[in-house]
Amino acid sequence: MVELAGIVVLGIIAQWVAWRFKLPAILPLILIGLLVGPIATLLTENGQKLIEPIWNGEQGLFPGESLYYFVSLAIGIILFEGGLTLRRGDIANIGPVITKLITVGSAVTFFFAGIAAHFLFDLSWQISFLFSALIIVTGPTVITPILRNIPLKKDVSAVLRWEGILIDPLGALVAVLVFEFISVGEGHAYTKTAFIDFGKILLFGFAFGFTFAHALMFAIKKKFVPHYLLNVVSLSTVLLVFVVSDAFAHESGLLAVVIMGMVMGNSNLPNLKELLYFKESLSVLLVSILFVLLAANINLADLELLYNWNTVILFAIIVFLIRPLGVFLSTWGSKLKWNEKIFISWVGPRGIVAAGIASLFGSKLIQGGEPGAEYITPLVFMIVLGTVLLNATTARVFAKMVGVFLTKSEGILILGASKASRLIADYIHRNNRHVVLIDNNQNNVAKATKLGLEALTANIYSDTLTDNIELNDIGYLMALTGNSDINEYAIEKFTKQFGENGSFRLVNAEEMNDPENNPKEGLFSHTDDFIKMTETARKYPAVHEIELKDEEHYEGLIEMIKAENYTIPILLKTPEGDLKIISSYSTEFNDITEGSKLVYLGKIIDVEKSLDDEDDEVVEKDLDATEELNEN
Repeated sequence: MVELAGIVVLGIIAQWVAWRFKLPAILPLILIGLLVGPIATLLTENGQKLIEPIWNGEQGLFPGESLYYFVSLAIGIILFEGGLTLRRGDIANIGPVITKLITVGSAVTFFFAGIAAHFLFDLSWQISFLFSALIIVTGPTVITPILRNIPLKKDVSAVLRWEGILIDPLGALVAVLVFEFISVGEGHAYTKTAFIDFGKILLFGFAFGFTFAHALMFAIKKKFVPHYLLNVVSLSTVLLVFVVSDAFAHESGLLAVVIMGMVMGNSNLPNLKELLYFKESLSVLLVSILFVLLAANINLADLELLYNWNTVILFAIIVFLIRPLGVFLSTWGSKLKWNEKIFISWVGPRGIVAAGIASLFGSKLIQGGEPGAEYITPLVFMIVLGTVLLNATTARVFAKMVGVFLTKSEGILILGASKASRLIADYIHRNNRHVVLIDNNQNNVAKATKLGLEALTANIYSDTLTDNIELNDIGYLMALTGNSDINEYAIEKFTKQFGENGSFRLVNAEEMNDPENNPKEGLFSHTDDFIKMTETARKYPAVHEIELKDEEHYEGLIEMIKAENYTIPILLKTPEGDLKIISSYSTEFNDITEGSKLVYLGKIIDVEKSLDDEDDEVVEKDLDATEELNEN
């Protein structure tokens, strides 16, 4: 009982350590597992492990086949959750570079890593290519923590992030298929019988995964399952599919759950997001238990297999030759610069799926007497630990060395995608600044996306935003929601990460009536709250520019705009085209020169009439999207 509780406690401690020090969780999980497992045998008096999953075959926490069954079911659930995240629309919109990375890049890794393993360790071709199939996978759980605090150009972050997301289930599928092919070959010498058995695995895996996915979706849509049972019914169905498919065609269960996840992930299931949250939480718990357990199950004899120079050579070939070759072939003819390609080549940590499936397949093949199978688990663990350690310790320094590290984050994050927010974001986007809108209202996000703006559906109370490495170039935050509590919370939570150059929010009604206590993070002016912004965007949905002469001219215009009912100052545009956000301390700019422009939302100002017939040039630039916004 103590050992079982210890695995759970140690796993969660490892997850906390990973969160606290911004590390991939797999690193502390495996290290803790090795510490209480094989390394502990060097420290204890009787030479035993502190946690022993299997002892003498029939004793320990998981005697006999128990560990094999537990790992199989746990990996099945993790792969199902991975399949849920793979959307056809994502693949269609990711661009040619990422498409090539998960196809050409994966093929390069598969063939050349397999060849290297075969000749360096004298492994059979089937074991060598199983190893290479397993190390295709990177995964968002290892990429995100490494890159979270490295400000990179959006294109570079997007390539690495989407490669990890998409290659996770696809790489797992390749590894499963290679393993199935090896399994059916045993005893048949890859004859016609072996190919028939392999065909059965594909047939039953796809058939059961597809059928049960549609059956579960039908039951959920027809409300045959009560809401409070939704998650547990889905979990039990995944386990049922795994077991039933495996009963019809041995080893087809993993393929079935991956297919089931992919089918459900690409459906219009209304409860999909809720299902994902549950599966993510369950996956965290399973991963925490699984990797402490698997690392503890490794023996010193397994680690001694790697105690030679061939291990170092294999690692160097995979990291310094095969990964760059795959990246440069995949990015050939793209707009990525050489230094960006070099950085993408450097960052390729292997993740949780690779290590988990390696342990499962390794133990299965050892039981089946497959020659060289004992190398699978330690070799893959070596690649996982080595790449994670290398990238976690050097990625930031390497980014600076090759010149992809952004010294100043100029992107703007706008919280709230209302009509006014979309007008402001569209102007910023048209002036070549990276701007991202976030909202928990999918309708608002869809309207923003239709205008060609980058918009995300997100809840600011979750960690979704902080995990999004594509926002690493964001340095300004504008909270424009109609809820003052949310605006204030956003400033408090995200200023350090997204508002290092400036974080602003709309003033609330109380602050608007008390200009003497104007908050320093207030936006636009102390007379502009969400109600005024919304009414202005509704009646006059356009953004305009006014040429400025000097600071005095600017201050006069600001006072005049404040007196108007439907005009809101937004930005100051410098002669060089740089955009500066106007705060409620709107007279703080002291470097205004001729050629600067005041950017405002709303009704066109009659400058000549309001400024005693001064000959001010008014430059109006209605957005091309105005008519479309009016329709929306």
